[in-house]
Amino acid sequence: MRSKCLLLFLIIAFLVTSTNFDLCNATRGPHQHPEPKPTPKPNSSPNPSPNKSIFNVLEYGAKGNGASDDTKAFLDAWADTCKAAVSTMVVPSGYRFLIGPISFMGPCQPKIVFQLDGKIIAPTSPKAWGSGLLQWIEFKKLEGGIRIQGNGTIEGQGSAWWPNLKLNTYQDNAGKMPQTRPTALRFYGSYNVTVTGITIQNSPQFHLKFDNCQAVQVFNMTVSSPGDSPNTDGIHLQNSVDVSIHHTTLSCGDDCVSIQTGCSNVHVHNVDCGPGHGISIGSLGKGKTQACVSDITVRNVRMNNTLAGVRIKTWQGGSGSVRNIKFSNIQVSEVKTPIDIDQFYCDGPNHCKNESSALALSQISYEKIKGTYTVQPVYLACSDNFPCYNISLTDIELKPLQENLHIYDPYCWDAYGELHAPTIPPVDCLQSDNRKINERLLAQDSCK
Repeated sequence: MRSKCLLLFLIIAFLVTSTNFDLCNATRGPHQHPEPKPTPKPNSSPNPSPNKSIFNVLEYGAKGNGASDDTKAFLDAWADTCKAAVSTMVVPSGYRFLIGPISFMGPCQPKIVFQLDGKIIAPTSPKAWGSGLLQWIEFKKLEGGIRIQGNGTIEGQGSAWWPNLKLNTYQDNAGKMPQTRPTALRFYGSYNVTVTGITIQNSPQFHLKFDNCQAVQVFNMTVSSPGDSPNTDGIHLQNSVDVSIHHTTLSCGDDCVSIQTGCSNVHVHNVDCGPGHGISIGSLGKGKTQACVSDITVRNVRMNNTLAGVRIKTWQGGSGSVRNIKFSNIQVSEVKTPIDIDQFYCDGPNHCKNESSALALSQISYEKIKGTYTVQPVYLACSDNFPCYNISLTDIELKPLQENLHIYDPYCWDAYGELHAPTIPPVDCLQSDNRKINERLLAQDSCK
């Protein structure tokens, strides 16, 4: 009896379950299947929105065909880049962007990158320059950090100025070019500036200039212009401190590196220079101005076919000082004058008159300067009233490129210092330090 009751209970349970299943399916329709479980939403959509920290000039209307004026597109892209922190403005490869005079102004959000992989070219029409400008591309008042990087090129097309400058006509095929020639790339009033990877070539005047900047790094970049291009300094520093220039190739028509007034704590090393006029401090003191330069180190530099090697040039009548300068491990080849101090510098068309005042030059060290010269190994021409003192010459080995060339012996005028090892050739003209002169010059150093 018990087994029959259990069997009856199982049959009733089966019938109830089957009925409920059919009723549930019946509500879906005869051909529908159970609903699948919902699929989790992906983390990103198939077409993600553009990165708001990357701004490509092509998206702002730049053509990049080398003929259309892309200046406005660059300015528009910069306006958005400037507003976003840790942002990047992209100048893509494979394009030639014709850009007129332009200023990328700050203040901006911090840590901006200008990614230059394409080519930027300057206009050669006189109309684009008006009566003349001091710079072509400028980055100004960027205190949060600006980094120019990439494999791209800034092409200044300086040949529109150079030949006619030599003839003093300033004419090109389209008409009259302005006499004021622009610097290709200038940074003004900026902090934490880096320039790396790019090439600047054929600038109308200076290639790269830093003015009133702090914490500057330049490395792994190239400057390239013909040796006869006028006043085309490679890197020009003015009123800038804490500067490092290294692993860079500089070929130009003037100073490879020019260090002007207001510069201190500048380090130049592992640089190839030539053609050009060498690495120079100055010229300083022109027009009876005050100039102050200190704590400069130039080391591990190769110079080939340059007008000078390492030099200091100042005008008569100036004031101020140049002190604590070290030139070390300089390899020269076919250099006209490897070691050069000229306190009678004058590059004007007329003879410069004699002046009684001058900058005070002191604590200048030359160590391991070796190679070949074509005119004179050492030239130390110092002021009568402000002699150079505390000059140190150590391990100097300079030989004429050819013995039969018309060459000069080392020259010194009012230059005081010490020879710490035999030099080739002997620099017998260097006088022993005069302590009275030292004390007087220190008292007259207006930079302290």
